[in-house]
Amino acid sequence: MEDFKAIRIMLVEDDPGDQKLIKRSLQQQKISNDIIVANDAEEAIEYLAKAKNNDEQFPFPDIILLDLNMPGIGGKEFLRRIKEDASLDTIPVVILTTSDSERDILDTYKLHASGYIKKPVSLDGFQKIIENLEEYWFVVCKRVSTESMQWTTKA
Repeated sequence: MEDFKAIRIMLVEDDPGDQKLIKRSLQQQKISNDIIVANDAEEAIEYLAKAKNNDEQFPFPDIILLDLNMPGIGGKEFLRRIKEDASLDTIPVVILTTSDSERDILDTYKLHASGYIKKPVSLDGFQKIIENLEEYWFVVCKRVSTESMQWTTKA
């Protein structure tokens, strides 16, 4: 069996209740993970700017879970900025939102979202979604190491 390192998950979510549900669901999974919570897109952008400067206190996330409907620049604009930045564009960004609008789904895939998930309403629903998400992204899929991402910031 292959050993897995802790997975660093950035949660960009403004709702404290959803933050709590998602964090609880993440903590109950078999895969060890570190959770970075950003209360809005601006806070997430500030964190990622520090990661790009190789600040050891701000390591790159392995994946970003992104809410769309937030105050400030919002999820779509955050996604656009991440995917236009050559040092961040390989980070998978999975949309985790209450919206099931076809327009939102289409817009985010055009902005290169890695996935789109409608938030469940129950803790059990959140746990199942997070379990499937972690199984897919951290067991089944190959991913770029954070060390490789640091090489792109030096170029």
